[in-house]
Amino acid sequence: MASEVHSDDSQVMSGSIQVVEFILGDEKFAIDLFDVREVVEYTRISALPNSPSYIKGIIDLRGEITTIIDLKDRLNIMRKNDRPDEESRIIVLDENITKKKVGIMVDDVLSVSTFEMNQVDRTGAADVDEDSSILGIIKKKTRVKDRDQTDLIIWIEIKQLLGDMLRN
Repeated sequence: MASEVHSDDSQVMSGSIQVVEFILGDEKFAIDLFDVREVVEYTRISALPNSPSYIKGIIDLRGEITTIIDLKDRLNIMRKNDRPDEESRIIVLDENITKKKVGIMVDDVLSVSTFEMNQVDRTGAADVDEDSSILGIIKKKTRVKDRDQTDLIIWIEIKQLLGDMLRN
C-alpha cells in the first residue's frame, strides 16, 4: 500500500518549508517533501554482498530494482531491539534528486508538515561539523493535556547525507 506524497514545486512558499516527518530510534527527523516520491510498507530486502553496512540491500518495487539505505546505520543511531525491520517504512526518494532508484528505511513515517522558517533553529545545526547534513532543528509546538510542548525535529539534507553513494 503506497501513498503518493509527490507534489508540485510551485507550491513552496518563500517563508515556509514542507517536510516529511519520520522517526529513527527515539528521535524525530524530517526531509524536504520534494525529495520524496512515495512512502511504502516494508517489503523483504535482499542483501547485497560487499556493500557498506548502511546499504541494507535491494527490493523489487513494481518491477524496478531499488537500493535501500538503512538511515539508522548511516546516521549511527543506536538500534532499539523492540522494533523488527518488518514494522519499518521505506521512503522512496525522487529519482530527479538521486539519479538512481533509492529508498531510505525509517522506523515510521509520521506526517507531511509545513513549517515557517522562523520555526527552524539553524544555530543548533551550526554547532556540528561543516560536513554535517543537518539543515536545522524544527521547533514544533504541540498541545498535550492542556500544556504547550515543543517537539524538536532534526531537519536533514538527504542529498548531502547520501552524497557519496549517489555519485557512484
